[in-house]
Amino acid sequence: MWTGAQFLDGPNMRGHELGLRIAAGNVPNFVDRETGGWGGAIQDPLNGPQTPTMANFATLADALSGCVVRVTQDACAKLFAAATPPSGIVPATTLGAAEAIARNAWYKPERVFALLEEFYPIPADEIMRPVPFMPYLNFAPSAWVLPLKFDGGGYRAGGKAMFDSEGNLWVGDNFTVGWQGGDVLWQGNATKFAPNGTPLSPITTGFSGGGMAGGTFGAAVDARDNAWFTTYGSKAIVVFAKNGMPITPPEGITFNGQLGLMQGVIVTPSGDVWVLGATKSQLIYFPKGDIAKGRIVCEGDTQEPCKSFLGPFHLAIDQQDRIWVSNAFADHVTRFPASDPSKAEKFKTGWSGSGLAIDSKGNVWATNRLGNSDRGMAVIGGMIAALKTGRNFDEVLSREMAKQRGGSESGSVSLLQPDGSPYPGSPFTGGGLPGPWAAVVDGNDNVWISNFAAPNSPITQLCGVRIENCPPGFKTGDQIAPPGGYVGGGLQMQTDLAIDPAGNVWVMNNWQDIDSCFGTPNEALSTLCGGQGVTVFYGMAKPVKSPQIGPAEPAN
Repeated sequence: MWTGAQFLDGPNMRGHELGLRIAAGNVPNFVDRETGGWGGAIQDPLNGPQTPTMANFATLADALSGCVVRVTQDACAKLFAAATPPSGIVPATTLGAAEAIARNAWYKPERVFALLEEFYPIPADEIMRPVPFMPYLNFAPSAWVLPLKFDGGGYRAGGKAMFDSEGNLWVGDNFTVGWQGGDVLWQGNATKFAPNGTPLSPITTGFSGGGMAGGTFGAAVDARDNAWFTTYGSKAIVVFAKNGMPITPPEGITFNGQLGLMQGVIVTPSGDVWVLGATKSQLIYFPKGDIAKGRIVCEGDTQEPCKSFLGPFHLAIDQQDRIWVSNAFADHVTRFPASDPSKAEKFKTGWSGSGLAIDSKGNVWATNRLGNSDRGMAVIGGMIAALKTGRNFDEVLSREMAKQRGGSESGSVSLLQPDGSPYPGSPFTGGGLPGPWAAVVDGNDNVWISNFAAPNSPITQLCGVRIENCPPGFKTGDQIAPPGGYVGGGLQMQTDLAIDPAGNVWVMNNWQDIDSCFGTPNEALSTLCGGQGVTVFYGMAKPVKSPQIGPAEPAN
């Protein structure tokens, strides 16, 4: 049900072939279709004992079952009332009730939970409810979500991720399994997951070679399903073929050692590839994605657009072939025409920009990791001072973000109109935005945000500019999620998130224990800097076409 939530049309499922295949392929993660019992992933060691997903699932099954078997005369009426979505349209069937809950997981979840007591009160002299399915929840969830975590394939501290044309996920890893991974040395490789979470890359090393050492927030998939990555460890640009074989030379593309720490990479609709160098303020260009014709467009502060960069981090291209760049050490984004990068402009956003996303109207969503407060400005000053004196600016940033809990002194999300002016109400803050890192647009033009803050950071959804695709009464920038965002599924400190062609939201757990990331950590915890696994929230978003080349498009 949840895996196909975006394709339900009454009693039928309708949609594009790839999306339906992905939805069907994930059912065994929840249910054994032969026995009707639990599926593999939901009860495995990463999920069953570590997250409330099993209890969420069983509690929902108990509520639905109460109507099916009429545990009380009015059981169905009570279920349908509890499942009524924000539109106020009361479901008329159990399928309609399940669909309403799945598509509005955040909306008054306590109503369905209350059915446990109404349908299955604890008998006298007993200690448990006589439910048909266990385990059941002890208290109401913040949302009826069913996230699962997947690991393997060499995954450790995933950075940026992108889907290929078959719905497989590619992600660059900061570190490698088994290493005492820390910020002093990024040597991670690349991981690939099938649409059902099965790892497709080697279990310990992932895909290696081609100069891959220390994946970052730079990953892209081109029209030939080649995966492009940028690195910190090798200070290189790396390309893998769809089978995991490296296309780039053993040292990667370094332009004879001229590159610094690398970050964002995108493929444009014309087939060009653009890459950013963070520490040297570099812009690199590969016409038509030809690795033999790549060149450094500019570096440092001598010419535009690099002159308008300050720690360039990520980039996106809009419908007018203009490239937007976030800046980690500033409070602005940079924009330039792809046809003439020298014509650079700057537009104010917030402190320490990272993620960027373009919606269908050409608006630009930008995450500000340190928000818009004086505190954010002060942290930026500390980062720049650390960079100039050879100290670790990553430690300054990550430790400050770990303190953030949402609100005016935490992170924010800016929304710029196509002309660069602020959208009314921007920037946006809230409990679901403690440390926003990435922004992605779904097929409804709503926006999903990851967070790098507390050890169990949330993700959240924001109402986009097409408010007809938001719940009644919501306006652009409003949070379509519980007050603290969506949690569960073993979420840790996140970098990226990505929406697949079935509407599943994949979240990259990047780091988990900051104290293990710097200096000489406690030996017993010395492998716990890097985040563990990807967490998938099923059926939550309007599906997106893959690979995403340019602004997000609905998957049809």
